[in-house]
Amino acid sequence: MSASLRTVTLALSGASGMAYGLRLLECLLAAELRVYLLVSQAAHIVAKQELGVALPARAGDLEKQLSSGMNARDGQLRVFGRDDWNAPVASGSNPADAMVVCPCSMGTLAAIAHGMSDNLIERAADVMLKEQKKLILVPRETPFSTLHLENMLTLSRMNAVILPANPGFYHRPQSVEAIVDFIVARILDQLGIAHTLMARWGEDR
Repeated sequence: MSASLRTVTLALSGASGMAYGLRLLECLLAAELRVYLLVSQAAHIVAKQELGVALPARAGDLEKQLSSGMNARDGQLRVFGRDDWNAPVASGSNPADAMVVCPCSMGTLAAIAHGMSDNLIERAADVMLKEQKKLILVPRETPFSTLHLENMLTLSRMNAVILPANPGFYHRPQSVEAIVDFIVARILDQLGIAHTLMARWGEDR
């Protein structure tokens, strides 16, 4: 674990690819980071459709379920509602060290690019940009329209990291889980968090 990284905000928005986000959450907790979790309304629908996972609507219930299921330490995982403006992530006076939106819908990406801040996910990302903290966006969409690409370029120019969920296959994945881990490994690399999810290029496999 990077000595300077202690708290990561993880936002799950309503794009396909919920397995990426939940696997990343598991890895962040295993790395003993504190995680602030934000979940959009659409993300609940996607989680149910893709994974058969029913995420509780209430932040406290979701925090309890995920903390228990992922063996988080007391207080290690905190879940905030979409309109909880008293959450630490809503203010630049108490920002997390980094933020990841995974998966990132095109609507969420557009709102962040244009500073909408209509909900806590958008506001937390806005805080990352203005405080010049690490912001990683993991879009899962294809093909990208010109508007999508222009919004990504806008964010890239503000030093956000655009990390599309485009897995490689040179490591010859044998399962869906291995494909998911490829993307999660790339995110952890960007955060400076050590992992053993997959062999690196040039290493013995």
